[in-house]
Amino acid sequence: MSSETPRGRPATGEGAPRWRLARFLRVTVARALLAAFRVDFSGWEHVPEGGAILAGNHASYLDPVLLWCATPRPTHFVAKMELWDVGWLGWLLDRLWAFPVRRATADREMIQTATSILERGELLGMFPEGTRKRDVSTDELGEAHGGVAFLALRAGVPVVPVGIVGTERALPPGAKLPRFPRVHIRIGAPVDPASFDGGRKERVEALTARLMERIAQVRDEARRESLDAR
Repeated sequence: MSSETPRGRPATGEGAPRWRLARFLRVTVARALLAAFRVDFSGWEHVPEGGAILAGNHASYLDPVLLWCATPRPTHFVAKMELWDVGWLGWLLDRLWAFPVRRATADREMIQTATSILERGELLGMFPEGTRKRDVSTDELGEAHGGVAFLALRAGVPVVPVGIVGTERALPPGAKLPRFPRVHIRIGAPVDPASFDGGRKERVEALTARLMERIAQVRDEARRESLDAR
């Protein structure tokens, strides 16, 4: 595959120039961040070989950063298009396996890019809530969107629930500088989209509901692990 891709679309393959910086950062800066936040990462054995979506709760900008750092396999992340309006940030995201989505629209280019990634057997990271949860004082997850379920059904890949605990204290909404509490990331057993019946709308809704239940369960397991570690 050619390494020349549209702006914001990941160039993949072992020799793709845009992968070189990411691979370098994974063995340098990523390890430093995992150590700084004392990230406890567990459950990777639940991630199947081949394409899959890692879907987690979202309370902090640190969630995709630390999950990107922790996953043994490279993971592509979907990020809001507005981030590419910041020149240096867009340049960096292009080289960290990220690609943009135009929110509040049916972004066909994003859908095609994500589907291609999954069909190649790669991992895609997404947050069904769509944005950070502003009120971190409650256990309730934010309202889920159907994009994760739609892509899983379209590509025929499992969705793996991810529970993240600690980032809501490390970098809560409105904070300028991070704190360094211990962060726990737990991976749960995958949800198979093929197990849902009905029309596409019904399957998207049922899969989304099941996924949010599983994310909440895995997050609670991560929270118990964090309390036991204190």
